[in-house]
Amino acid sequence: MQKKAILYGVIGLLAGAIITGFSGAYAVNNNHPSMMRIMGMHTYSTSHGLMDDADMSMSNMTTSLKNKTGDDFDKAFISEMIAHHQGAIDMANLAKQNAKHDEVKSLANDIVSAQTKEINEMKAWQTQWGYSTSSSTNTHNMDEMMSH
Repeated sequence: MQKKAILYGVIGLLAGAIITGFSGAYAVNNNHPSMMRIMGMHTYSTSHGLMDDADMSMSNMTTSLKNKTGDDFDKAFISEMIAHHQGAIDMANLAKQNAKHDEVKSLANDIVSAQTKEINEMKAWQTQWGYSTSSSTNTHNMDEMMSH
C-alpha cells in the first residue's frame, strides 16, 4: 500500500513539473510581458516610437524583415539585432549578479563579451553606411558594461 502512495506521489510530482514547464514555455514563447520583465528584457525605442515587450518578439522582428531587401533590409536587420543583442546583455548582466552556478556566470560573461563586440561592429556599419541610429541602438557605454 505504501509503495502505491509513493508511486502516486512521484507521478503527481512529475505531472506538476511538466505542467510548470509547459506554462513557462508558453509564457516565454508567447512573449508574455511580465515574464519577459522577470527575465530582464526591456522595451526598446524604434523609429516608430516605443514598442512594448510583446511587440519585440523574435517572430515580429523576423516578420518585419520579410518584405525588405537591400539597404532597407540591412538597416532594419542591424537595428533589430542591436536591440536583440542588448536584451541578451541585460539578461546576462542579471545572471552575473544573481546566478548560483559559476557555469552560468561564466556563460553570462561570454555573452556580454560576444554581444558587445557584435553591437560595436553593427554600430560601426551603421555609421559607415550612413544609416541613422536611434535610441534603440544605444548600448549605454558598452566598455563600462564589460567591466562589471
